[in-house]
Parts: sequence; structure tokens; C-alpha cells
Amino acid sequence: MSLTPISGRLPQQSHPKITTTTLREQKLRHEPITCLTAYDYPSARLVDEAGIDMVLVGDSLAQAMLGHENTLSVTMDEMLHHVKAVRRGVRNALLLADMPYGSYQVDEKDAVRNAARFVKEGGTEVVKLEGGEKRVDLIRRIIDAEIPVAGHIGLTPQSVNVMGGYKVQGKELAAIEQLMRDATVLDRAGVSCLFLEGIPREVAAMVTAEISAPTIGIGAGPECDGQVLVFHDVVNLTFAPPAKFVRRFGDAAALIMRAAQGFRADVKSRQYPADEESYHLPRDTRAALDTVLARKRAMGR
Repeated sequence: MSLTPISGRLPQQSHPKITTTTLREQKLRHEPITCLTAYDYPSARLVDEAGIDMVLVGDSLAQAMLGHENTLSVTMDEMLHHVKAVRRGVRNALLLADMPYGSYQVDEKDAVRNAARFVKEGGTEVVKLEGGEKRVDLIRRIIDAEIPVAGHIGLTPQSVNVMGGYKVQGKELAAIEQLMRDATVLDRAGVSCLFLEGIPREVAAMVTAEISAPTIGIGAGPECDGQVLVFHDVVNLTFAPPAKFVRRFGDAAALIMRAAQGFRADVKSRQYPADEESYHLPRDTRAALDTVLARKRAMGR
């Protein structure tokens, strides 16, 4: 079994630098905003070169990269480690990072300090945190510290234990009213964008029409100003059934499996490495070595 080696990628294209102002302009133009997660340098560089508007280092790296069951266990240090790698791969997209569970829920001073670490140490341009009305004072403090904030309401994964699982939110009138309040107060607080996760399409459309901040949907229907998906979901690098809203756009798992199987087969059959994939001694060194070896054989060694 032998596979043709991959020699390169498509040529890099030039894309304009995306800022928080760009997002507002895209909303006004009704131009859909694209967002994908990335957790390392290679995926970040590829996503950025593909022209994606926003790259999010999500706390979903806990599951996608570290094999955890949920997002709750990922730490600040782990997040910063991945943010720094992604920063080196992103040139044009707007870089966002999730503040992990425990980094902002306990103490507001610590929360602002942690947000600043993402900017100062990681090169993040926007920090994202979960929660509506109850987070508005904290969000104002972070923005006052010159750090742009992305809000996140609806299904908030860091609240999975309180919610009793990953369940669609905003299905009852009271819950819809609360989501609208959450969106409105965060918009007035000055969030750069608002992620809407796991809510009915109709409710997301209401929020999008009501607020000036761009809305980014994840399982929230097509009326949002933009859409985000987890990179590993998009390319089938997960090991669990996808959520209803996930669409596969590629099959990296199959590609990687074929490549690994091809490598194994060629090594086992001694087809790899070939002579042209091997290094050789210079001609004069080889000749000298042959002379030495011949002399040793003559001496019975």
C-alpha cells in the first residue's frame, strides 16, 4: 500500500484584518460573520488563511483536545497555552478566547486580572464569558479595563450542572423574556458581539433584531448575524455523535486513518523509506570507508 505524499497547501490568500468595528459593519451590511474554533498553530493558520472572520479559542478544547467530558476542568494555564499557539497562527481574523470556569465567577478583581492575562500574555483581542444580567457589572469592569468582551447566553456549557445537561434554552415565555433581558443589558454594557447557543431559531431572530451587537449563533438558527462551529466537529475529528446543528464539511478522521494505515503498511512491507528518501555518504567518504572495511575483512576482522 502506498499513498502519494502531500507536498503543500493551496496558496495563501490575502484577507483584510478583522476588528470589533468590522463585525458591527458586517451586521449593518447584513454580511454573515464566520467563526471557527482553533486550539493549536496548524489549525489556526489554516482557518485564518481560509478567510474566517473570527477565531475562537474555546474552552471546548477540554473535550476536543484534552479528552474531558465537559468544559469545567480546563484551567487558565491550559487556556493560555493554547491561546499563545493560536495567536502565532492568526494574522487576519479577530482572535477571541473563552475565560474558563472559575476564572471569573468568584471574584471580580481576579476576573479582570485574568482577562488582562489573555490580552497581555496570549495576544487575545476579545475575551468571552458566559451569563446574562448577572454578569453585566463584571463585563462593564472588564470593558473599562480596555478589554473587549463577547457575551454568551442561552445554553451556557459552564452551567451544565445547574441546567441538568445540555438542553435547549428559551422554550417557555418566561425563559424567552429572560433571554431578551440578558441580551439587552449586555448590548447596553457594550459587548462586541453576543454568542447565542442552543436556543430556538425564533428567539435568536428576535434577539438579533433587537440589539446592535452582532449575534453569533451556535445551534440558534440562520437569522443570527454569524455562525460558529467547533473546528473538530467541522472536520470530523470528534469521537461522539454530533449535535443536531453540526454539519460536517470534511472528514479529517478518514484522511488521518488512511495516512496512518498507509505508513504502517509501507513500513511493514519495507517500501518505506525508499532509497530516494534516504541520506547517502559523499562519494569520497564512501570510497574511503569501503577501503577501510575491505582492509578489515582482509585481516580477518
